Formats: sequence, structure tokens, C-alpha cells
Amino acid sequence: MTGVNKVILVGNVGKNPDVVAFPSEGAAPVKKASFPLATTEYRRNRDSERVEITEWHNVVCWRGLADVAERILTKGAQIYVEGRLQSRSWEDKDGNKRHVTEVVADNLLLLSNRQRGEGENGRNNPLIDILNQDTEPVGDLPF
Repeated sequence: MTGVNKVILVGNVGKNPDVVAFPSEGAAPVKKASFPLATTEYRRNRDSERVEITEWHNVVCWRGLADVAERILTKGAQIYVEGRLQSRSWEDKDGNKRHVTEVVADNLLLLSNRQRGEGENGRNNPLIDILNQDTEPVGDLPF
């Protein structure tokens, strides 16, 4: 039997994605977008007071999903992320051992792009621009 490595998160983007393009032999560069994602839970402590617990996750998107993340994600946007956990270790330039665990995204969905100070009508939403672009028909569809 094989294992299952599946992560589903709903949270808010902590900052605009950092995008890096890696050169690729004879092809377009491979893009990587990374950003922090905050998930918040509410619990009751021993005194029955409501306590907010925020967890931060490092999210990484590759290739086409990195393009999408670069174009539509902004700080404060609420998103749904589906992916897998990946851990890696390395030694930094000072000889210190470093370790990080990341969520490698397979799918993401913009739930809301409302930010503090942004109006209800969703102005400055790049997703609206993408959806309003002219596109060529894919072909004859059977429906």
C-alpha cells in the first residue's frame, strides 16, 4: 500500500508571491512562485475565552500554476490550496543546517480578493481582467 500526502488549506495570503524563473534547456523558463499563507482557528482556553490561533504555511507553485499565482494573488486574498507536503534541508553559506517544510500546490482557487480598504465591488481584481480577455474558441463542442 502506498502512502497519502495530501494537504488542503483555506487561508489568507501573507504577501504578494515571490516569483523566480529558472532557465530551461531549449524551452521556456520554469517559474516558481512562493508565498506565505495564514490559517486561523478559534478555540476556547481554560477560562472560556475565545483565543485566535494563526498558523503560517510556506506555499510553492510551479510552472503554469506559478503564472496564475503571480497574476491573481495579492496580500490579503483568501484562497483554497490543495497540494502535498515537501521537506528539504540544506547548509547555508555560514555552515548552519537549515530545514523547511513547504506545501507544494497542485491546485488553488481564489475565494475572495477583498483586502482592507478595498471596496465591495472588487476593484483592482486581476482575476476579472483575466476572465474578460478575448479567447479563441477551442473547437466544436458537443453541447
